[in-house]
Amino acid sequence: MKGSLRNRLLVALAVALTALYGVIGLPTSLQDIYDHLEEKVTLGLDLKGGVHLILQVQVQEALRAEADRTIRRLQDELGDLPVPLTPDSITRNNPETIEQADDIMITVEGVPAERASDFRNTVEQYFPNWLPSSRSSAVWELRMRPSSLALLKNDTVTQTIATVENRVNSLGLTEPTIQQHGRADAEYEVLVQLPGLSDPARVMQILSMTAQLEIQEVLDATPYPDIDSARAAHNGVMPPNSELRLHQRPAVGGAENEWYVLNAVPVITGSDLRNAVPGRNPEDQTWEARFVLSPEAGSRFGDYTGANVGNLLAVVLDDRIKSVAEIRSRITDQGSISGLSGQQEAQDLALVLRAGSLPASVEYLEERTVGASLGADSIRQGVRSALLGLALVVFSMLVYYRRAGINAVLALMLNLLILLAMLSYFSFTLTLPGIAGIILTIGMAVDANVLIFERIREELRAGKGVVGALNAGFAKAFLTLIDTNLTTIIAAAFLFLFGRGPVQGFAVTLAIGLVANLFTSVFVSRLIFDFALAGKKQVKELSI
Repeated sequence: MKGSLRNRLLVALAVALTALYGVIGLPTSLQDIYDHLEEKVTLGLDLKGGVHLILQVQVQEALRAEADRTIRRLQDELGDLPVPLTPDSITRNNPETIEQADDIMITVEGVPAERASDFRNTVEQYFPNWLPSSRSSAVWELRMRPSSLALLKNDTVTQTIATVENRVNSLGLTEPTIQQHGRADAEYEVLVQLPGLSDPARVMQILSMTAQLEIQEVLDATPYPDIDSARAAHNGVMPPNSELRLHQRPAVGGAENEWYVLNAVPVITGSDLRNAVPGRNPEDQTWEARFVLSPEAGSRFGDYTGANVGNLLAVVLDDRIKSVAEIRSRITDQGSISGLSGQQEAQDLALVLRAGSLPASVEYLEERTVGASLGADSIRQGVRSALLGLALVVFSMLVYYRRAGINAVLALMLNLLILLAMLSYFSFTLTLPGIAGIILTIGMAVDANVLIFERIREELRAGKGVVGALNAGFAKAFLTLIDTNLTTIIAAAFLFLFGRGPVQGFAVTLAIGLVANLFTSVFVSRLIFDFALAGKKQVKELSI
């Protein structure tokens, strides 16, 4: 018996010392303890402060882009039939808002009646996501299938979340929350919570950059001062598959607008990038963003530049030309984006290019800043609530259960120590609901001791001896404790799996506290009773 008691005591001491080290480390002062906890336990947005954002993904832009890609493919496929169509024969509508996104439509005019079946077969074979219907003998309409439409919108939101997460992670922010907003009417909204953020304006700018990079062929080497001049140079009819893009060239007294006619089909896009880093131009020491292409894109780019030495290429970012350069030799897998304002812009642009472009722009629906002072107030109030609840529980247990109440208090303290140690060792995020979970754990830990003590009192009233009452009380209460704690742990697990942010913080502290409770209320509490009774030949009464 003495050997068993000694082994159980060693186990309890090992757990207690390990937990104590996790909470306070090896301190030399109270400040060391505070610094250790601050370093090990990650605070959530509501305690540490930071930024709460809700972004709305403009999915209609992704649908317009998909329609434009389909139009270019249609022109290629119909040209091989041949179906005698001009580039102006294929157009699309222009949904401006999310509410109009479901009405994306491509119109094809001038299809000869004798080629109508060929046209339908081509669409059904090469464009299975679009449903063709004839508005008249020569005019056809293509509408995206509902299933394809829903899939594209869902993929747009999913890709936006992944891209935003990549950008945030590249900034080195800890414990961000980035997820689709949970409201039923918010299917295109993204929730972003960034604890401890010190420069919200810069981060918001980085998150909102679409960063759609395209390297396009310049069709007219000489720029035009305005759009009308460009159209007049082509007798009012722009070349097929061309588009006008603005370049704001730095000049004395401000920027000078230049309009270039570009090939609408890019040579390289942002999806072809493998890496991007900031750097200085060796000629004039201005900042630029250097990029490296994937092997396949590098080979394709090398073939193009090798065949077009002397021609111009434009680097287009978010529909605006950043720079125009002459191809002087064959270029394979590297390039740069110049015309940047300084180091910060070069770093931010390289970051978003590495993280990938957004499939559509985002609009800020809500921006809320949680100050660090508000987080400190929340911590103080939460700690005061926990200490007040703990004091009331300790007082009640000592008054009602007398010396056995000391047993319950010691088990409760070890329970809280283990809980804090687990938060520290595994760097769990502590939120305000997490503090609520700790307070709830205090109540449930005491409830376990109350259940055991009442069973022991019942056995004593039935005439059993002290040792027999202890054995019977712990044995009868054990299964009940397993049942109640296990079911609550399962509920906490579901909260963690399907909840987000603060809900997960509550689930974590509750689950850890309940597991610790099983150890302290059954193993440690019984150990304390046995240790108190050890060495006594005959025990006639128990202070309970």
